[in-house]
Amino acid sequence: MTPRARVVTLLVAVAVLGSVAFASVLHAADRVGERNRPQPGGPGIAPGVVTLGGGRHMIFRNMAWGPYRDELVSVAASAPGGARTAAPVRCLRFHAAARTGVCLRKVDGPTGESYFASVLDGQLRTLRDYPIGGVPSRARVAPSGHLVAWTVFVGGDSYAGGDFSTRTSIVDTRTWALTTSLEKYEIVKDGRPYRAPDVNFWGVTFADDGHFYATLATKGQTYLVRGDIAARTVTTLRPNVECPSLSPDGTRLVFKKRVPGLSPDAPWRLYALDLRTMRETPLAETRSVDDQVVWAGAQTVLYGLPGDFGADLWSVPADGTGAPKRVAVSALNPAFTG
Repeated sequence: MTPRARVVTLLVAVAVLGSVAFASVLHAADRVGERNRPQPGGPGIAPGVVTLGGGRHMIFRNMAWGPYRDELVSVAASAPGGARTAAPVRCLRFHAAARTGVCLRKVDGPTGESYFASVLDGQLRTLRDYPIGGVPSRARVAPSGHLVAWTVFVGGDSYAGGDFSTRTSIVDTRTWALTTSLEKYEIVKDGRPYRAPDVNFWGVTFADDGHFYATLATKGQTYLVRGDIAARTVTTLRPNVECPSLSPDGTRLVFKKRVPGLSPDAPWRLYALDLRTMRETPLAETRSVDDQVVWAGAQTVLYGLPGDFGADLWSVPADGTGAPKRVAVSALNPAFTG
C-alpha cells in the first residue's frame, strides 16, 4: 500500500469511528431524554418534603417516566391515585414501618453496578448502608421498626424458573447486629433437623421483634417457615408458600402459590392462610402475581402487576370476595405512615 493510500485509509477509519461515537452519544442522550420526559397522561408529580411520620400517607416507588422515576413519592392514603410529592431518594425496592425505612438501591460506578441496602430514618436520611451482593428482590421492616430484612438474587433473576439463588439478611436497628444470611439458621423440617446445600430463603414478614415468617426452598419445593431470631431456627409449617405477608393482627398470611397447569412463566395465584386453622382461601385476583403483598388495613392487600410503564398497584380483598381494583398507575412497593 502506498503512503497516500495508507493516509486515505486512516482518514476513512477515523471518520467511521467518529460517526459511531457520535451515534452512541446521540443514543445515550435519547435515553436520558426519554427518562426525563414526563410520561404522557401520567400522574402529577412535584418535588417536596416526604417523611415517614405525620398523617396517614402511602409512600412508594414512582415508576412514571420523567425526572422522578424510581424516586420515593408520597400521596394521601385516601387518594392513592392523586398528585405525588417526590423525595430525592431512588430505590429499586422499598418498605417502611414505625418511621424506619429500607431502600435497596443501585449505584453506578467506574467498574460497573453495585447495590446497597440503606436503612432510613423518618426523614429518609440514611442511617446505615450495607453492600448487598446481588440484584434487589424483597424488603421488609418489622412493625416496631426494630428489624429490617432484605432479599437479593445472587444467581438468576426470577422466582419463576428453578435456576436462581437468593440471600436474605436481617439487621437489628437497635444494635446494628447483622445476620448476613438466613442460611446460618438451623432448619427444622417435618419435625427433624434438616441440612442441604441448595437451601434458599426469601420473602421475610415479621410477626414481632423475635419472630418472622418466610419462604424456604429446597429440592424443588417451597415451604412456609416460622423463624425464631433468638434461637436462630426456622421451622417448616406447610409446602407451596412463597412471599408471605402477615396481616396487621397477626392471624392471617397472604402469599403467592404455584398452581398446577399454569404457565411456568406465570405460575402463581394469591391465597390467604388462616394461621389458626391452616385453611387456605384463594383471593379474587386470577392473574399471576409475582410480588410480596402489602396490607392496606385489616381487609385489603396491595400488589404490583405489569403496566404500560413498569408496574401498577392493584388491590383485592383478603377474604376471597370482591374483585381486583387498580389503585395507582406506575407505582410499586407501597408502605403506609400514620
